[in-house]
Amino acid sequence: MKHCLGCFLLFCILFASAVVAEEGDWPQWHGPERDGHAAKQNLRQSWPKKGPKLKWTFDKAEEGFSTMAVADGKLYTMGADEDNCFVICLNSKDGKLIWKTPIARASKRRDYNQQWGEGPRGTPTIDGDDVYAMTDLGVVASLDKESGEVSWSVDLVEVYDSEIPRWGYSESPLVDGDRVVVTPGGEKFMVALDRESGEEVWHSKEFSEAAQYVSAVVGQVGDCRFYLTAAQSGLIAFDCESGDVAFSDDMTGNDVAVVSTPIIHDDLVYHTSDYGAGNTLLKLTPKADGGIRAKPLYHLAGKTMRNHHGGVVLVDGVIYGFTKVDGGVWMAQDLETGETLWRNRVGRNRSGSISYADGRLYCYNDTDGTCYLVEPSREQWEPRGMLTLPQQTKFDRDKGAIWATPIIAGGTLFLRDQELIFAFDVSKK
Repeated sequence: MKHCLGCFLLFCILFASAVVAEEGDWPQWHGPERDGHAAKQNLRQSWPKKGPKLKWTFDKAEEGFSTMAVADGKLYTMGADEDNCFVICLNSKDGKLIWKTPIARASKRRDYNQQWGEGPRGTPTIDGDDVYAMTDLGVVASLDKESGEVSWSVDLVEVYDSEIPRWGYSESPLVDGDRVVVTPGGEKFMVALDRESGEEVWHSKEFSEAAQYVSAVVGQVGDCRFYLTAAQSGLIAFDCESGDVAFSDDMTGNDVAVVSTPIIHDDLVYHTSDYGAGNTLLKLTPKADGGIRAKPLYHLAGKTMRNHHGGVVLVDGVIYGFTKVDGGVWMAQDLETGETLWRNRVGRNRSGSISYADGRLYCYNDTDGTCYLVEPSREQWEPRGMLTLPQQTKFDRDKGAIWATPIIAGGTLFLRDQELIFAFDVSKK
């Protein structure tokens, strides 16, 4: 009996460990909730002078700006050679290639403006047994996550008569229950596809613009669930069931590129973009007819948060991210008031991407290949460690830079620079 009880307790401990490992995954763009926050892990709060230990390097991810997704011990990303665009699967523990599946042809300079770089931009989404990915040419595909076999694919440009954005499609598919939500642009600006077949469930109505470079998020106010994204005209949300417009706001639109993923916090929506747009905070309230009223609480331009790309995160009432003010600086902003709390220049970087895990910010600079571990603070920039990539891409950057976002999963920090993927041990021993 004691032996059986001991076995049972051991099973419980092992099972609990497995659940923790699964909860430490980063299965899609911007983490488990699409807010830039990693799942709870046991991570170092500071790094040694030389930075965290490099676990492995993978140097065959091909060209592309796709970030990584990690689930069940596997890492998924995208890349392209001269002929094909691939979804790539690695063992996240040792960086060994498991499979590499072509899902579309590689883009060419005739397809869109590639002066900033070639290859896919979006991040795969892992849900259940499936991987969903979208290429820079607008091909959406579903693959088996174990074998890499393609289940279905849809060419959005062909099916929806849409146009490839000026710098290529950059969206990461949103999986919501039995639907895959993507943005072709045009008359059917957003579509919900059946996750099993790729067939259309609905398309959005009464809104027509070219697609931008934003990945959608899901929210709810009252009884209305909505998918929120942004276009050149600003924020736009669609009812999850009907595809009707739920609400919109034109404060953070611009006529060049809208990139940053909106942040939903309770009944508030925060969004920022560059090219003079600045940032805005909306308060959402349900209407009697089932719709949503979006009331602007502030709109700020000038020397404030103007995030070009790389995104922002919200931590304890403070927005952190990279702004294109003064040539490019890291910045903290009070969410409720919009007040700038501090700005800090790091090197001569033009942009940076950010994620949050276990009480620390991970700030990845786009030019010099540095990543800083930073303690969130309302007072000042508080670095707690820094690393520099051991090498940078062999590809000609042209005007491009390091634009993949840092991800933290299973006690490991993953960074990408084109064909190179690095894994650093940031776990607390």
